[in-house]
Amino acid sequence: MANDLVIHGAAGRMGRRLVALSREFDALQLVGAIEYEGSPHLGKDAGVVAETEPFEVEITDALTQLKQGQVVIDFSLPQSLSRLLPAVVDAGATLVCGTTGFSKEQVASLKEASNKIPVLYSPNMSVGVNLLFLAVREMTKWAGEDFDIEVFEMHHKMKRDAPSGTALRIAEHIADVQEQRLADVMKTDRYSQDAPREAGEIGMQSARGGDIVGEHTVFYCGMGERIELTHRATSRDIFARGALRAASWMAQKPAGFYSMFDVLSFAS
Repeated sequence: MANDLVIHGAAGRMGRRLVALSREFDALQLVGAIEYEGSPHLGKDAGVVAETEPFEVEITDALTQLKQGQVVIDFSLPQSLSRLLPAVVDAGATLVCGTTGFSKEQVASLKEASNKIPVLYSPNMSVGVNLLFLAVREMTKWAGEDFDIEVFEMHHKMKRDAPSGTALRIAEHIADVQEQRLADVMKTDRYSQDAPREAGEIGMQSARGGDIVGEHTVFYCGMGERIELTHRATSRDIFARGALRAASWMAQKPAGFYSMFDVLSFAS
């Protein structure tokens, strides 16, 4: 029996791909599509907006339609969380959240909600990026203090948050392995006339332009040598399929805070 799926942010870049690709997942059945109040897509068929076959599911702004047992995938904007999260909790639904740009307080609210409902939060749901996370942890462990670490990310010119959620998660993994607080070691601005690199820094740089789906490179820079770990996304479908895979896995899970490592059975 298929699990009911609701997509929040259904008319966005990711939302449209989630709608279109949901038909590939037999364990899921699209029953709801939600957008913000005043969206020009309200009242339209979610499939038509996604440029695929009609679903006979109308895009709405009514969060009151959420029901217990449904799985809600959220790819929207950070400011939408204050409206979405209480509605999901009140309905007793499951939340799979891929929205990036959250504050520490917003992430904390997701964790608090996970005491009542199942919550999966991941800034990147592609299998390849999560393999990159694992590779970064291993490389950082073995590189030790012999290599300086820099993270560089590129995205399309319309992306609002910088650094990307994925880049920040990479840096979190590095800091975790090094047993450091990320806030103490991350360096995001090197504009200076006299600021040599300090030992133990995790450098972070962002670029925005064109239609770049996403690229992340972690540089391990030693004396006389350099190692680069890179993931390049060429299609948003990898993120959508990862989110739908996560939604299939999360259905019927107990309350708790989950990540893509759980879905993919990776040990952190």
